[in-house]
Amino acid sequence: MQPATTSPDSTQLVHIGRQPLYDWSGHVVGYELLFRGAADEIEASRRTAYATSQVIVNAFTEFGLEQLVGGRKCFINLTRDFLVGELPLPFDPDHAILEILETVEIDDAVLAGTARLVQQGYEIALDDFVFGLGHDRLLGLASYVKLDLLIREPDELAEVVARCRRYPGIKLVAERVESEEHILLAQRLGFDLLQGYAVGRPQVLTAVALSPSRLRRLELLGAVTAEDADIAKVSTIVQSDPALSYRVLRATNSAASGLPRKVASVRDAVVLLGSAKIRQWAALMLVSDVAESATEDQLSTTMARARLCQTVAERLGLQGEAAFTVGLLAGVAELISEPVAELVNRLPLTVEVADALVDGHGRLGQVLSIVRAYEVADEHALASAPVSSADLAKAYLSAVGWSMRTIEGALGR
Repeated sequence: MQPATTSPDSTQLVHIGRQPLYDWSGHVVGYELLFRGAADEIEASRRTAYATSQVIVNAFTEFGLEQLVGGRKCFINLTRDFLVGELPLPFDPDHAILEILETVEIDDAVLAGTARLVQQGYEIALDDFVFGLGHDRLLGLASYVKLDLLIREPDELAEVVARCRRYPGIKLVAERVESEEHILLAQRLGFDLLQGYAVGRPQVLTAVALSPSRLRRLELLGAVTAEDADIAKVSTIVQSDPALSYRVLRATNSAASGLPRKVASVRDAVVLLGSAKIRQWAALMLVSDVAESATEDQLSTTMARARLCQTVAERLGLQGEAAFTVGLLAGVAELISEPVAELVNRLPLTVEVADALVDGHGRLGQVLSIVRAYEVADEHALASAPVSSADLAKAYLSAVGWSMRTIEGALGR
């Protein structure tokens, strides 16, 4: 069995725009995350539910919020679908500020949905705010109001600022600050934050993404939607797709931050997130629909390695699920051509699992070394292995058979 290699069909480049917001001391206090369809795309080509979904999925599961914003505030544009609850917000209130686009029609459903989000602890920002278009109905709920300096004369802008200041607690953001004159105007009118080309241009960040199979997302969504969601079944579905496992682990990273407990297996991640959050992520990945999955051969190779790690570990009296995760992530790192150490840094893994992947240390590291030695037929390394060659051969054939059945099941054969 040869290690998985990257092909154009299995991975794709994903992009996300990031524009800073500054305070008057010159510090970056937050970033607005923006949809970008290409690395050289200056302006967003879409401002739709698809674009918002892709930004959320990429920010949380491909890049990681810590890498994108480094603990600062994160502003994410929302469309009506998210505000009224038709599409889920799979992150907690302390992870992002919800920015309501000026293109959203503010009717009773949007008003009620926004109020619910605020009650849940989310902060709201009003983008490109203009009085008289209906968005003033949300001023009592907003924490931030963003005003475009290019569309108003200074006297009109001063009047809008004064009206907004009647709502206590609102921070005013000067948008499209594109000259020194704009900076001075914003300072004179008492804006709290600045955003625009004169203080910081958007950056486009790029990552290599591995996408889960569409069928597995559907199957997962069905499993977690059931009234009596079976955690064991959900874990099995997630484990059956390397990319889906990786995304669930990445999503867990935010949930696990600040907690003493880390995860050693996909099952741990599923339990930590809970069926509601898993359901939200599955739904959002379906909406984003960013790419096709890895090739059948690559998936089968990665799954077989993970299964073989699990079998070897169990024969040595170790935790099989943790070994499965070690083998799985080792394969994912190869599929997306990323150093395993960088991948591990983005995940809330136990020390034992992380050490096994990065340094090959510990008993799980020994398991991975045995499996890799078997993959490349390294007889010298296998001679000292605590598992016989005959047992490894049987375990390998069983792992390949299991992997093929799993992949065929995912493809509906």
